[in-house]
Amino acid sequence: MRLLPLFAMTSAAVVLAGCASAPNNPSLVMQTRKTPAQYADCVMPKLQSSDQTATVSQSQRGYRIVVTSKVAADNVLEAYKAPNGGKVFLYERHLLASSFAPSHFEKTAQDCL
Repeated sequence: MRLLPLFAMTSAAVVLAGCASAPNNPSLVMQTRKTPAQYADCVMPKLQSSDQTATVSQSQRGYRIVVTSKVAADNVLEAYKAPNGGKVFLYERHLLASSFAPSHFEKTAQDCL
């Protein structure tokens, strides 16, 4: 009977561990030879074709693509100018069970490099 509270506390800690990543640190940083505009032009149709609600905004330095999530925090892709193309920052919250394989969002981001 004493194991039930211990099991519940352990389970809660494991579930919350999936949300423990810092919100301001990117999950992945990538380099591309494409400009930020070319990269955004590649990513947006792929995200929209997979029924993901994505919005894009442009700044002086680059592009920000936000994919809304019903379960966790929104996923964000930021593409900035770099000396030889662009630098891409991916911000994604993984659920614990799905953190072992790349998500569709991450695969799309990598396909457009």
